[in-house]
Amino acid sequence: MAFVVSSGSLATTGAGVTQGWAAPRLAAAPWEYATIWRRQPQVRTVIGFLARNVAQLGIHTFRRISDTDRERLHDHPMAQLLSEPLPGMTQFRWVERMVSDVALYDRWTGIKIKHDGRLRILPVPPSLIHAHGGNWIAPEYFETAGGRQFGPDEVVYIHGYSPGDLVGGESPIEALRELLLEAHEAAKNRAKMWKGGARITGVLTRPEDAPEWKDHEKRRFREMWRSFADGGGAEGGTPILEDGMAYTPVGFNPEQAQYIEARKLTREEVSAAYYIPPPLIGILDHATYSNIKEQHAHLYQDTLGPWLAMLEQELVAQVLPDLDDNAGVYCEFNIAAKMRGSFEEQAAAASTATGGPWMTRNEIRARNNLPAVEGGDDLIVPMNVTEGGLASPRDTAPDTSGAPKARPRLGVKVDSRPSDLGQAAAERDAFVASLVGWTERTAAAFLTRTGAKDGTAIPDLLAQWAEGHEDRLAQLVALLTDHGYRMAQVGAWEVLAPWNPDGENWTPDAMFAWLMAAAETHAEQHEEAAREAIATVQEEGGDWQASLAVVGAGWAVAARARAETAATEARSFGGHDAASASGLNKKVWRTGGTNPRPSHKAQDGEQVDLDDVFSNGLRWPGDGQGATKEVVNCKCTVEYTLEG
Repeated sequence: MAFVVSSGSLATTGAGVTQGWAAPRLAAAPWEYATIWRRQPQVRTVIGFLARNVAQLGIHTFRRISDTDRERLHDHPMAQLLSEPLPGMTQFRWVERMVSDVALYDRWTGIKIKHDGRLRILPVPPSLIHAHGGNWIAPEYFETAGGRQFGPDEVVYIHGYSPGDLVGGESPIEALRELLLEAHEAAKNRAKMWKGGARITGVLTRPEDAPEWKDHEKRRFREMWRSFADGGGAEGGTPILEDGMAYTPVGFNPEQAQYIEARKLTREEVSAAYYIPPPLIGILDHATYSNIKEQHAHLYQDTLGPWLAMLEQELVAQVLPDLDDNAGVYCEFNIAAKMRGSFEEQAAAASTATGGPWMTRNEIRARNNLPAVEGGDDLIVPMNVTEGGLASPRDTAPDTSGAPKARPRLGVKVDSRPSDLGQAAAERDAFVASLVGWTERTAAAFLTRTGAKDGTAIPDLLAQWAEGHEDRLAQLVALLTDHGYRMAQVGAWEVLAPWNPDGENWTPDAMFAWLMAAAETHAEQHEEAAREAIATVQEEGGDWQASLAVVGAGWAVAARARAETAATEARSFGGHDAASASGLNKKVWRTGGTNPRPSHKAQDGEQVDLDDVFSNGLRWPGDGQGATKEVVNCKCTVEYTLEG
């Protein structure tokens, strides 16, 4: 294999060098790009979206210890530089300007300076610095507007791709120039139209057999019509057309000109040039809850991922060599914080991974700005969580092997659809049995712990109930979320099977956060109902043992009603989410049950838009936002349809 000997200088290879070659300038003057950014709202929106989302991530500095270990550096010169690039300039503003310049000009230049014994980097607007001389590999020097020259090693120069050289990039604005020019001309035309007011533009015609006008009659009509037209029809009164005259409008009205569609098209094209999904910048024509959540994750993977990798590598390649301590050092944007999911999702995963509770009471109190309590630094281990026993409180939920299988992500098609879509009743019964069983076991355990079966004096019942409060809530939330997730998938597939059998634009994972929030509400209400009943027993005293047993039985009855309600709510929500993802736009209330409420019976067959509420104020049967009297034990359903 042969090698080109260049004596350490790549420029001597001669590859592609042409006589008279000079470092290229921008395709347009810098102030022209700046003018486009100032005057084109679609360009400013997209570039601002990129710059702000990258800047808010933050950059951390690390040292690689081994392939499986690294150390976060806080006092390293690179970390100090990135935390304060210039005195008084924040990291956010520095990164925001860097990304904005690269997005607008496809290049960014920063001058390396020494200040207070530390390396600093001064960002220079592209209109104030230019590359000169050199060859197709690198410029010879950079010159500022004031005539000061800097060598390539005295600047940080970031640029994109150019098909003709390795020196500079080509701004995406050039590819958008014709589209932006068209949008600019359309805006000018629209401004002229509104400047002229709502003037009528058209042609007046008279029949051929109409009598001929005399000069003074022509002048009279001309003045009358000019007064009417110039005033937009407001100052000239009502025009009188004589002798069978007819008015024929000409030109375009705003609707025919499709100004709104044109503006939306411009934003879509600009977002496509920067590889940004349209819903993320406000184009919500085909947005649903499911695909918005997915696109939020894709934002930090497919849209911003290449930007982050490029900036990280450029900083390491052009800045670290100027620092003494650079062995194994690199920088990284803090994207992990954006990909961890919600606190609820992290908590569920951590509980499963660790086999039990993973935060102490004082840690939770600190997150809610509450003071620490004595004994709050110890982890509470539930009685049903032991080594070699159940893995976590979430395992108290029933076996999920019979639940509908989760559909794959968008674009992946496998045969995983539930084979039986008529299993709503069975899932509801399992939900009821699970919550009632848990309630009866919990009540029995509390009776034993308080000594209610031994005839002892009444203890502090509320204090003993409070001791297991957090543990019971965790178990309840896990149980309710598990069954709610299963019921929601049943409801979803009842809609998907006839309308969207491939599950396009829908994923069950998108429903989890909403279902967990609903489960937390039901858990808190179920827990509070028992606490209030126990407080009444504590206050009345007397035969407290018998009263406490009655409380336990009543709590189990309430659990049945709550499970029925929560099952209806989850099933209805799943159907609504699937309908939205499938593009359906109408929903119809169907009354169910053997003895429905009069209000529900009266609205059987009522149809509303998908995002509206029915006449009883509910979005769907079991809607947790509705009045209790309209929700409890409701067994109604909703049908979805598509109307043009």
